[in-house]
Amino acid sequence: MMSLEGPFIAALIARLPEPKFNLAAYGIAFSFALLIEAPIIMIMSASTALVKNKDSFIKLRNFTYLLNLLITLLFLLILIPNIFYFITIDLMTLPQEVAKLTHYALIILLPWPSAIGYRRFYQGILIRNNLTNRVAYGTVLRLSSMAITATILFSFMDIHGSVVGAAAMSVGVTVEAIASKLMCNSTLRKIKKTENQKAEILNYSGIIKFYYPLALTSMLSLGVQPMVSFFLGQSRMAIESLAVLPVINSLVFIFRSAGLSFQEVGIALMGKHGENYTALKKFARILGFTATFILVIIAITPLSEFWFRNVSGLSWELTRFAILPLIIFSVMPGLSVMLSFQRSVLVYAKKTSPITFATATEVIGIILILFITIKYFDWVGVVAATTAFTIGRMGSISYLMPSFLKTTKEFT
Repeated sequence: MMSLEGPFIAALIARLPEPKFNLAAYGIAFSFALLIEAPIIMIMSASTALVKNKDSFIKLRNFTYLLNLLITLLFLLILIPNIFYFITIDLMTLPQEVAKLTHYALIILLPWPSAIGYRRFYQGILIRNNLTNRVAYGTVLRLSSMAITATILFSFMDIHGSVVGAAAMSVGVTVEAIASKLMCNSTLRKIKKTENQKAEILNYSGIIKFYYPLALTSMLSLGVQPMVSFFLGQSRMAIESLAVLPVINSLVFIFRSAGLSFQEVGIALMGKHGENYTALKKFARILGFTATFILVIIAITPLSEFWFRNVSGLSWELTRFAILPLIIFSVMPGLSVMLSFQRSVLVYAKKTSPITFATATEVIGIILILFITIKYFDWVGVVAATTAFTIGRMGSISYLMPSFLKTTKEFT
């Protein structure tokens, strides 16, 4: 359901004045927001794996709140005009109009990172306690509040499209964060009554040892987004590439989302001794193949034109421009399922370090491919980006495979 946000917002922005600039600005602002939230995004996996009793709940909650405070302060620092425009204009060489629109959007996205951390912490507890339906209810509230906010701003306010998108996203994720906490209250009362067993006592050093590889993983993974924007700004057909990439990403994310969700599912359902691994593996194969197959059909048929033109509201020029990158990117859902399943096995086994190195491999691959294809072969930016993302993800999966196979041997 969350994957519906991107297409909906992109469709509204595309129907407002100056869609090319505003789509580009919204995409860049969202990349910055993702980078800033990166240290906290894996807290869902941590709470799913670690919150077992009152003591572990309190310590991981304190850890989460402190991390939220730090990333919010970092966000405020980046929003200082001199710092922000140095990054976007001097370093990224964005057009001044796009940089200004990006700054407006980022100011409105200020609540985003801490709200993400807050709700993912409580969602992890819900997942661990087999209350995934409540996670879905929270997402319904998020989508509803986001859609209402976006529709009101689109219909009755004369403001930039990038601002409409940022405001809708901020409202939606804040509502979901509050709802997740409220729906978790009954579970928290049970957790607080659970007696701590000596073998399960969790300390802060243990949390840091477990979590920092996951945080580094997300920081590397999401940190590449501004780097991609930087390379796109230097590429052939830069504005067009910056405009269509978020639209392509939002469509692909619909099919990737099932794979992204599978990581916490795998952690929660693996069993006490990994006895459910085989069943989860079979399900992952079906899920990955189905998601990829459907997206490939969309990419290579007139359905792609219908989506970009009629649903997303792109011009014919941008619609035609987006089709080849979508075809390149259409294998990503299957790769996302595979990577999430590998990570779920390793997080379950508390072997988080290989995940960080795999992500570093992916990021380095993305940057190298972007550099070569744009600087030396003069590729169109968005074609270079989707190619780099796809090959980089394959590199990450390949790096994890030995650790993954070694760990799964312990289950059988």
